[in-house]
Amino acid sequence: MNVIGISAYFHDSSCVLIRDGKVVCAASEERFSRFKNDSRLPVRAFRYCLEAGDITITDIDCIAYYENPYKKLSRQIEHNFNQSADKELKWIDCQRSFREIKEILGYEGEIKYYDHHLSHAAGSYFFSGFDNAAILTTDGVGEWDSTTFGEAKGLNIELHGGIKYPNSVGLFYSTITNYLGFKVLSGEYKVMGLAPYGKPVYVEKLRKLYSMPNELDFQLDMNYFDFGQIQRMYTDEFIEYIGFEPRIPESELKQEHKDLAKSLQVVLEEILLKQVCELKKRVNSPNLCLSGGVALNCVATHAIRESRIFDHIFVQPAAGDSGSAFGAAALAYIELNGHKSGCEPFSHVYFGPEYEKEEIYNILSTMEIEAIDLRDNRQKLNEEVVDRIIQGKVIGWFQGRMEFGPRALGHRSILADPRDPAMREKLNDLVKKREGFRPFAPAVLEEYTKQHIDLEMSSPYMLETCQVKSNLDLPAITHVDGSCRPQTVTADTNPEFHSLITAFYKRTGCPILVNTSFNVRSEPIVCSPIDALRCFGNSGIDVLVLGDFIIDRTMLSEKFIQMAKSDFDFVKPPEDLFNGRQIEAIYTFI
Repeated sequence: MNVIGISAYFHDSSCVLIRDGKVVCAASEERFSRFKNDSRLPVRAFRYCLEAGDITITDIDCIAYYENPYKKLSRQIEHNFNQSADKELKWIDCQRSFREIKEILGYEGEIKYYDHHLSHAAGSYFFSGFDNAAILTTDGVGEWDSTTFGEAKGLNIELHGGIKYPNSVGLFYSTITNYLGFKVLSGEYKVMGLAPYGKPVYVEKLRKLYSMPNELDFQLDMNYFDFGQIQRMYTDEFIEYIGFEPRIPESELKQEHKDLAKSLQVVLEEILLKQVCELKKRVNSPNLCLSGGVALNCVATHAIRESRIFDHIFVQPAAGDSGSAFGAAALAYIELNGHKSGCEPFSHVYFGPEYEKEEIYNILSTMEIEAIDLRDNRQKLNEEVVDRIIQGKVIGWFQGRMEFGPRALGHRSILADPRDPAMREKLNDLVKKREGFRPFAPAVLEEYTKQHIDLEMSSPYMLETCQVKSNLDLPAITHVDGSCRPQTVTADTNPEFHSLITAFYKRTGCPILVNTSFNVRSEPIVCSPIDALRCFGNSGIDVLVLGDFIIDRTMLSEKFIQMAKSDFDFVKPPEDLFNGRQIEAIYTFI
């Protein structure tokens, strides 16, 4: 049985293929279209799933859509959605998603749809490996729900209740993200990274912006919030109450901005811990499944884990809307097979495209790019790469199947020496081209994790923060508060990456490498060898390892570098290509 799951038309549209309960492939549209957070129907990702699954469109038994467009429209109409954000009023067409799945994808079979938060919950629980669990999903908003609580047993999920729009923990966090001059729906993690530079001086003020009539409830004071505006999510009263003007994007980050970020992080953790504690009283399970965009706040989820309220916690690796495609597909698969079997739990998230050695060789030959050919000599390749890392060089690392989700996990990564005190600044300034306060993550051999990082469990998806406790000096991966967000690497799930870190460990005594996503600012993570070459040419990366081929920057012609740079200048379109309107709304709810 082949079931396709789709999330689309809001942000991070994605497609997944599940066959007989097993994930065959999955990818987000942005990786193919090269438009960050692409929300359009995932045509390219759909095509990839057909090719990778070796099926035709007639082999699909069902397409499952991740939300209920009828309920969503009722909320948009009732809350007076600001029509100036979409003058053509296409958002009123609640049949659009189903019609375009048929017309654009060419699919004529059965289409099922599920409530947004049920898709979130299913995308976590059915791939967790748990037989039962408490459920907490929290994000900006689905149809009406912004947070839902429930429990799961066997192949059944029951959502008992939740918090309704406009009351939303996610939108509360996004409002202050907006106030701090970062982009909503993608800049929230920047606020989390900024928080350790501040002090919680605004905590009491932020607490007065909401109330919790009971431990599972959450109500915003709507005198300070307005989610129907185009350019901002807060009112004039909010500005007066906070006491300083909103930060202009790209302007200087002052101490007051850092303090507000820290205060926000503190109250977010307080809210979630209260909810989780009450949920435990209501659900008799040692397990907790988390999903929704707020679950990607790894500082908050670590606080939940440290509270020991639940014995075991599973966070969906792609907890935002992209991961809901998994949940919708799982729900449809279980429904269609009569609840006879569920889905295999995740052991990895390497579900994207991969490229054979000969294919990469042909690309390099066609483009006349010189490379060191180390096919079938992995040991030599590792030694050559380690030589360069020790010399202080930055490595673009492109191997195997692309990761699904927001984190690069050693298949589409940028790597460097964590012991280099100048590496963090170099990566932020010359390579990633982003804000200097942003931290970098370590990839650590799982067998040596406890010697260097205060972590008691595996963290294969880079969804956990913890303290660095190594006797090694690791400035490139240690945040200002002494924390890091590690990826633990095993030979079973990632043999190539594990062997490289092992080679580095044997030479240096350090079983850790800096691991950040293979992209530059405002670009999606690279997908194809062409993407990797373009990013290489347009950044400060010193060496590109493309499968079994090593390309030093000195091997690139000046003509190629100029071509890569000019190409990047035109990647981001001035208009939304789906409906042709100017991109002006910061949060439209479409």
